[in-house]
Amino acid sequence: MVNRRHIVVLGAGESGTGAAILAREKGFDVFVSDCGTITEPYRALLDQNHISWEDGQHTASLILNADEVIKSPGIPLTAPLVVQLLAQGTPVISEIEFAARYTDAKMICITGSNGKTTTTSLIFDILRRAGLNVGLAGNIGHSLALQVAHEHHDYYVIELSSFQLDNMYDFRANIAILLNITPDHLDRYNYEFQNYIDAKFRITQNQTPDDAFIYWSEDPVIDREIRKMSLGATLYPFGQTGNAAYVRGNDLVVEAHEPLCMPLDQLSLRGKHNRLNSMAASIAAQVLRISNSVIRESLMQFEGVEHRLQYVATVRGVRFINDSKATNVNSCWYALESMTTPTVLILGGKDKGNDYSEIDQLVRAKCHTLVFMGLHNEKLREHFAARDGQSATFTGCDGRPLRIIDTDNLHDALLGAYHAAHDGDTVLLSPCCASFDLFRSYEDRGTQFMNAVRQL
Repeated sequence: MVNRRHIVVLGAGESGTGAAILAREKGFDVFVSDCGTITEPYRALLDQNHISWEDGQHTASLILNADEVIKSPGIPLTAPLVVQLLAQGTPVISEIEFAARYTDAKMICITGSNGKTTTTSLIFDILRRAGLNVGLAGNIGHSLALQVAHEHHDYYVIELSSFQLDNMYDFRANIAILLNITPDHLDRYNYEFQNYIDAKFRITQNQTPDDAFIYWSEDPVIDREIRKMSLGATLYPFGQTGNAAYVRGNDLVVEAHEPLCMPLDQLSLRGKHNRLNSMAASIAAQVLRISNSVIRESLMQFEGVEHRLQYVATVRGVRFINDSKATNVNSCWYALESMTTPTVLILGGKDKGNDYSEIDQLVRAKCHTLVFMGLHNEKLREHFAARDGQSATFTGCDGRPLRIIDTDNLHDALLGAYHAAHDGDTVLLSPCCASFDLFRSYEDRGTQFMNAVRQL
């Protein structure tokens, strides 16, 4: 066990507060620092556990003397204080890395640019239906560290972002799932795609032949990287060129263990992307020797996750779909691919180095109107060539020039989309961008959108 007695936690949200409580329970001297405002529930938890904290600032003298620092995933490695810590040799790790030291539970870990939350939630649902003692952690669920401190599960299903993987070193995933890799968060990776790719592949580090690596075989980035690497885990590729799970005719087939075959139209999650998510989840369940009857039941009954292609309401013949979790272009691509009616697409927000050309073909095929909703829509206007309320270069699904509605708030965006839509159309909020220009989070954006739709 690492012998470090003074731990500083940077960031006091779900992750940081949980890490601080576990560290305190394990006998460390703990100090928590957050340059923002620590919310009341987390303040109360820190006080109840007699943990010193500060907010509204980072006091360097109280941080640079740490033996080890646990960093919130939201703080970049380029933050000046983090740079100082690394320069003086202070280890900087993630909450997940720290928590894993104190549990021998099986770790089922999921990453990818898109589909993480759905796949993580589906695996958690399967394991719960199987009667396993399982916790949900990472980007969703509760802090892994807090669960390790107070709940002691036998299995953890963990959604991992690239930011969390950046500061994981000795952690080992018993089952690692890599769904896909497309450009995302490039602003955090010096606008170098390879840096982001390398972060995602950290999910495979330290794996042995007793472990499983589950991946989408048709992803060109994953395929290229695997050819360059020597991976320690047993490989389970899925997709049409995979052999652990694939589509045969109108059936989903899973053959990681005892073969499972079920009709695609029985899957509760629809769309091509969700077939892939279902494959990955089913393979993980079979690796854990969960019965096919339980897997089948979950695939048929799982209801999906909030803010991901979530039906809101139909207002005067117009369907409204909340896909606020689509914070990158590829995720919006999957949403558009699943649309079966003419679509009004609401997009925009904090750009992360997006390349909107990825959705050009689907915009032409599916949409007749685009609604920009952001404080800075310049890049969207430049790409889609908006001129006087129309696109000079794009023809929409109705054969006319693509209509452009430019707004800087949710109210105007929703009203513009509603009035542009026709009976039988779909209004799709699938922003391609982060939410932090106008909203606290993608959840806040989605919730405000749903509330506004219900007031139409």
